Amino acid sequence: MNNHPYHLVDKSPWPLTSSMGMLTMMTGTVMWFHKNNSILMNLGLMINLLTVMQWWRDVVRESTYQGLHTNKVVKSMNMGMILFISSEIMFFLSFFWTFFHSSLSPNMEIGMMWPPKAISTFNPMNIPLLNTTILLSSGMSMTWAHMSLMNMNMSKTNKSMLITVMLGIYFSILQAVEYQESKFTISDSIYGSTFFLSTGFHGIHVIIGTMFILVSKTRIKKLHMSSTHHVGFETSAWYWHFVDVVWLFLYLSIYWWGS
Repeated sequence: MNNHPYHLVDKSPWPLTSSMGMLTMMTGTVMWFHKNNSILMNLGLMINLLTVMQWWRDVVRESTYQGLHTNKVVKSMNMGMILFISSEIMFFLSFFWTFFHSSLSPNMEIGMMWPPKAISTFNPMNIPLLNTTILLSSGMSMTWAHMSLMNMNMSKTNKSMLITVMLGIYFSILQAVEYQESKFTISDSIYGSTFFLSTGFHGIHVIIGTMFILVSKTRIKKLHMSSTHHVGFETSAWYWHFVDVVWLFLYLSIYWWGS
């Protein structure tokens, strides 16, 4: 037995394997871009997926079966998630800064106009508006799941989380369709760069958030969480609401005002 409430993590190979996977995927992505060969990138992706699956398995064991996530540990995990989301806010702020810097004072190279003359932008009333409705609805269903969990209504919790996951997948599919229909690319001036970087990274965050919620849903279905101990679910809800808010700013600034 420990004489302190903190969790001193056992030795683990997963930080090393995830580092190897990230290095492999990064170099594989460069090879994919320049040589049109995606084998190394897919290998790195497989290493990362296997690593996170086993790392999450260990975290579930530590929290659910070994009882190592005490109140002190939960508090530190919540604080870590807050700091992580804060860093993500700064990450997206840099994209918005770039977009407004270039749009409010367009330079001579892009014709001193915004959007640049050759760019055919998206209609903000089509797929972007639908995606906005989808994400706002998913935020509502996530809040419903949180309230149901607090009331220990596991049936409603699982149903509302399933709705959130389905809406997240639907959003990702619509964004892929939007990218396929795009009349400009990431290499088309500063507009293409800022558009695809900001919306693309947001799309990645939606995919990660969907996986996060799906894992939490699976754990809740296995009765790993209760109304008083659900740090995994709570942090996934924070992350999802953060994704929702970022999308609102993206829609208003890039799709609506910027077009």
